[in-house]
Amino acid sequence: MQIDHLETFFNQGKEKAYSLPNRGPIRITKDGHLDPDILSAYWRYGFYVLEGVISSSEVGELVRDFESVMDHAPAHEGSKVDHRGRTAISQQFERATFQFAKPLSDPMGATDATGGRYPIKMREFEAPEGAPEEVVLQISGSLQMMDSNLNLYGHPQLLQIAEDINGQDFVPFTDAVWVKPAHYGAAVSWHQDGLTHWENPNLDAGTHGFNFMAQLYPTDPLNALWIIPESHDKGKADIKQIIADNDGSDMLPDAVPLLCQAGDVAVCNRQMVHCSFPNRSDNPRVTYVFGFHRRASVEGVSGWDFRRAGSIIYDEERIHRRSQIIQLAIDARQQQYPEETPYHYKPMASEAHCLRWSEKTRESILKNYNQLDLGI
Repeated sequence: MQIDHLETFFNQGKEKAYSLPNRGPIRITKDGHLDPDILSAYWRYGFYVLEGVISSSEVGELVRDFESVMDHAPAHEGSKVDHRGRTAISQQFERATFQFAKPLSDPMGATDATGGRYPIKMREFEAPEGAPEEVVLQISGSLQMMDSNLNLYGHPQLLQIAEDINGQDFVPFTDAVWVKPAHYGAAVSWHQDGLTHWENPNLDAGTHGFNFMAQLYPTDPLNALWIIPESHDKGKADIKQIIADNDGSDMLPDAVPLLCQAGDVAVCNRQMVHCSFPNRSDNPRVTYVFGFHRRASVEGVSGWDFRRAGSIIYDEERIHRRSQIIQLAIDARQQQYPEETPYHYKPMASEAHCLRWSEKTRESILKNYNQLDLGI
């Protein structure tokens, strides 16, 4: 089936999204775990929209930090200075932190980017008159640039959800801020996250982990992430064939947009087939994405080496060092929100007294933490 008109496609997707029983506020049981009905809906559909997780005041902090980072972003791809001629914030760190794209383009589709996991090219559009030559698409390593992101990373209820999905010994993946500027935002082609375990005989719906997606602004069908529900539990999808069977159209009829309000946090399985279209709307989307794995999915496994081009075996030491950031974030949040009961992260329990958030640990532990990300 091919849907010919974008407006019809977007309207139908919106209707289908709201008809799914996978959204609502966080509900925690008396014994401190995520409500089993929420967990069941997540495992069935591959995603769940947790409504109103982040207070309006905390959303305000996230927005302010994001705007500050954008004001200090490189003026363009490869620039060492920002738009005011100051040293760009990215120059403080070892790993490139800003990815740019041409407005309304699909920079990764049908390329070798990240192992070739974006097999088809999305529909691209001509940028409107006066558009910039490049726009920011992604900001990686945001915890070291945005204290509010670090505080959210230590959110006790979200970390409890990570435990309930991946076990008490869960470990980090990576984090990024995805940016879809109004009128200019670039596309991200249909794909599934994860490269490592597709041929693993023990592959299941949770093998490649999940991401939290925290929304700084409301989303709509034009700027949102699009998802094919229940596609996370069917193995590796042949996306080229799926598009071919849809008469070559990237408007897949089973897809739905991830519709959220500012402060909502979606739990999204990384194995879902998903994409985003060029954002030609009047509304920006800014999504803070941070993910977690089962320890068994990464320990002793060959994954991305962010220090060098290539792969590396993730040993216990690397996993331990990267997991320290979870405990550091827990303490940072406790200092910011002392009225909350902090999450107890068992893998770092014996070191919690050493992993206190301060300007010293900002330099000694947090800086360049993303060089140790665990990407599979």
